[in-house]
Amino acid sequence: MSDAAHQLNCLAGVRVLDLTQFEAGPTCTEVMAQLGADVVKVENPKGGEPGRILGAGPKPGADAYYFMVYNANKKSVTVNLKSPRGIELVKEMAAKADVFIENMAPGTIEKLGLGYDVLSKLNPRLIYAQVKGFGEGSPYERNLAFDMIAQAAGGNMAITGEYGGRPIRPGATLGDTGTGMLMCISILSAIIERQTTGKGRRLQVAMQDAQLNYTRGSFVNYARTGKPQERGRAGFGGPPPSDIFPCKPGGPNDWVYVFNSHNNPEHWRRTATIMGKPEWADDPEFLDRDKRVNHADEVNAMVTAWCQQHTKKEAMEILGKAGIPAGAVYDTGDLLAEPTFESRGIIQTQHHPNGDFRMPTFPVRFDGKPPQITRSPLLGEHTDEVFQSWLGLGASDVKGLKDEGVI
Repeated sequence: MSDAAHQLNCLAGVRVLDLTQFEAGPTCTEVMAQLGADVVKVENPKGGEPGRILGAGPKPGADAYYFMVYNANKKSVTVNLKSPRGIELVKEMAAKADVFIENMAPGTIEKLGLGYDVLSKLNPRLIYAQVKGFGEGSPYERNLAFDMIAQAAGGNMAITGEYGGRPIRPGATLGDTGTGMLMCISILSAIIERQTTGKGRRLQVAMQDAQLNYTRGSFVNYARTGKPQERGRAGFGGPPPSDIFPCKPGGPNDWVYVFNSHNNPEHWRRTATIMGKPEWADDPEFLDRDKRVNHADEVNAMVTAWCQQHTKKEAMEILGKAGIPAGAVYDTGDLLAEPTFESRGIIQTQHHPNGDFRMPTFPVRFDGKPPQITRSPLLGEHTDEVFQSWLGLGASDVKGLKDEGVI
């Protein structure tokens, strides 16, 4: 175990029955597992969830890196959901669980006989969570959705991209991981509430709806102007400089974002001085944020010329030390190469039987350390353990279920 992280017990004793796949649902349950919950992933005996084979893995035939990054710290059992006995097993587990979560296609979980009305009667304390593409009551509620669909229909793409250009999908998976995080917050809130009420909750979040939460700033601009926010415009009308600028040696990610707050004139004074225009520092035409907009081309040319004399890391360091907000455009290689992410436990190595994998953990530090990552489970690795500990089945009972093809 890394000294920079530790195993957390914040959610010790919380049992999570996880019928999710791909990213949105698994993100939610992975966070809970990293915080100490007993998360049991229920998978198809024939191949497991689809994410296990999505893209490359450490070696041919091994679980994909995609699966590994979203399913750390969990357990895996296999259950044939086409078997009546398999469905009964899931019901028995739901009766013992604190949380049940699924993100199957609309209507699928109900057709299996595992809908909220069924499971809540078996376990009134159960927190029943569902992640879908579109919300109940939406004209698209039966539609399938993936991250890019949610980002398009939820407003993210409309405000992302260069001015006058086409909409662009943000690289971060806000549709998937962003939705999963919101569901995780809600489940934890429902667990706290249950301590008082003794009752569970039905929680539902749509990926499209979640994106509105992440684009609230664009609604501010609509309220101010009566028009949709344009791409390439600062969300709150920041004066120049407020953009990314090219740095040497000119690679695809050799850029730095330089920002001056409209509420802090000191940002401008520092910027003008460092970049060789001290006469502009207190010139009313530039110091006044509204007047400086009229000189945007001059300001941006000044910043561009200065940035091109520095690497992105040099620019970020110089400007940051001077009290000017600046951020180098770090790519995945830059982040993995930065040793302090590892020394602080933010990036850890998942030691998997099929090969090691470096990945980020949940970034919140608990008493100075983030959660320790343990490897993602092999398919059905914990079937015997979970059915014995959750349901009290003996080894012969588990063997019989295997022989019958139920698990």
